Amino acid sequence: MKVLVKGAGVAGLTAAFELAARGAAVTVAETGPCLGGNASWFAGGMLAPWCERESAEQPVLELGRDAADWWDAATPGQVTRAGTLVVAAPRDATELERFASRTSGHRRVDADEIALLEPDLAGRFRRGLLFPCEAHLDPRRAMTALHEKLVATGVEFRFGTDPRQMSGFDHRIDCTGMAAADRRLRGVRGEMLILRTPDVSLSRPVRLLHPRFPLYLVPRADQRFMIGATMIESQSGEPVTVRSMMELLSAACALHPAFGEAGIVETGVGIRPAFSDNLPRVEAHGSTVAINGLYRHGFLLAPAMARQVAELVFTHEPVELA
Repeated sequence: MKVLVKGAGVAGLTAAFELAARGAAVTVAETGPCLGGNASWFAGGMLAPWCERESAEQPVLELGRDAADWWDAATPGQVTRAGTLVVAAPRDATELERFASRTSGHRRVDADEIALLEPDLAGRFRRGLLFPCEAHLDPRRAMTALHEKLVATGVEFRFGTDPRQMSGFDHRIDCTGMAAADRRLRGVRGEMLILRTPDVSLSRPVRLLHPRFPLYLVPRADQRFMIGATMIESQSGEPVTVRSMMELLSAACALHPAFGEAGIVETGVGIRPAFSDNLPRVEAHGSTVAINGLYRHGFLLAPAMARQVAELVFTHEPVELA
């Protein structure tokens, strides 16, 4: 069976992996010149289904529960299983209680345990929530590792190629996100920063709750931290706005004042495709199967959606969301 996967973002790469694992001859076509540059490239990489349940529907938890295991198996060494720490300033204690009431899979931690978990946050927060079963990865390293593994197993990549001009395939898998011709999609703009400082060390993602601009901060290699992300109902790909930059940096400094002296290594904007219910869909239209609407949950939900695509292609039976 010959399958064409359109798009080399996280949805396309995971779909290619699942299809190739079942014996399909897979070609991935990407209009961009190389890997990266899409919304996946600017993702946080948090595999945090229990935290996401605070604002997402139950299927996000069910579909994302095994994501860390999938990424660990597909890209060994890329996943860090240290959990997620959620904190709030004393004046925002009600935000912490609200978060706790809307999520599961956590336990409460006090100031002493926060200091043990993250010594650089010692004395800064009185209470928090630890989600011990969550994990994170660096999206760019994970995508690169998955691409290399796919190439090694015989998957062909064609960059700088318009897939509409390619023929001779039994199935086409559309993983093009906002570029797909689907009027039901809306764009949700996410802005992020990458800071670098030798003065802060964190072992896990930290979410700082705030009634106006909650923040998540994900540690990466080389003393870098990804800080994000805004959620703006817009398809504009313009650079990060001054307002967003100020809010993200202000929240980072509230987490730890040493971020005030950090260097801004990179800013980025990603447009996440979303349906009205913010849940992803796998839909078949003849020999074409589409994955779309991953919203802000790309790395978390792509493995489950890729498995659904493979099941649909090989059994011709639709798979219901969990």
